[in-house]
Amino acid sequence: TGGQMSTDCSFRSLRCRMGNSDWMSALSPQLWDVPLHHLSIPGSHDTMTYCLNKKSPISQAQPRLLQLLSRAAPCITLPVVLKWSITQAAIIVVWRAQVGFESAILGVCGWHLSHLSHSMSPSQDTLTEISEWLEKHPQEVVILACRNFEGMTEDLHEYLVTCIKNIFGDMLCPRGEVPTLRQLWSHGQQVLLSYEDESSVGRHLELWPGIPYWWGDKVKTEALICYLESMKNCGRPGGLFVAGINLTENLPYILAHPSGSLKKMTLPSLPRLGTWVREQCPGPGPHCTNIIAGDFIGADGFVSDVIRLNEKLLRC
Repeated sequence: TGGQMSTDCSFRSLRCRMGNSDWMSALSPQLWDVPLHHLSIPGSHDTMTYCLNKKSPISQAQPRLLQLLSRAAPCITLPVVLKWSITQAAIIVVWRAQVGFESAILGVCGWHLSHLSHSMSPSQDTLTEISEWLEKHPQEVVILACRNFEGMTEDLHEYLVTCIKNIFGDMLCPRGEVPTLRQLWSHGQQVLLSYEDESSVGRHLELWPGIPYWWGDKVKTEALICYLESMKNCGRPGGLFVAGINLTENLPYILAHPSGSLKKMTLPSLPRLGTWVREQCPGPGPHCTNIIAGDFIGADGFVSDVIRLNEKLLRC
């Protein structure tokens, strides 16, 4: 149901550049008994869009005008769409919880099977690399968030879930109450898999329900921050959830900025969004944040800023 994965995308090349690869095990022991949904976890938005290319088809969920343009003038339309679809520069699935996947969730870790265009589900090689990385970092935890399954049949869901289960095996934490780091470590579990397909979740104990994602759908930075603050005022969800600091383009904006890209739109907003991130506080309170996910999260100090928020829990 998607496009093709680029052969030059390398999980291995990214992980050697990450400075926070063991941040969970480095947390104060006072935080080892705090449930994951009360910690501050960095995440990446639409992680798997790094592998989109000019042959990736347009999602059927996109405006009809965009679909018509892609058929009438694919050589022009698809490269433009690609510039507004890629949200990460390299595969950073582990970044969701460990340094942010995807975070997973969201943290923050995960992959999304569609953005403005479709991408294929991660290859078995990629998932195996993540599993091998986790074996070398036994106290790090990844939250994988699988969502946006447009065009996925029940058989394809079963294939994807079976593939994931075969690769991660006993690393998968079965659903239940949100665990603490100490509980996960004691059972040798390192992967929480959120899966936004209720039927599949009902068939597999290893799958967790979809994690709520605060998506502002805003082009302007201040409008996005206002949305996030309004969501905080309504009270946080009871379990894991994601506050997305990702700006979202729309068709009028793309047409008004023909030489632009999602990266060009996002990077100037990062200093202001970074200020908002540093003002947040994890914990059980109604206005607390949990997983904070963004686009191009390696472009500034986002990951370190989100991790550092956990220090506020020690002052309570």
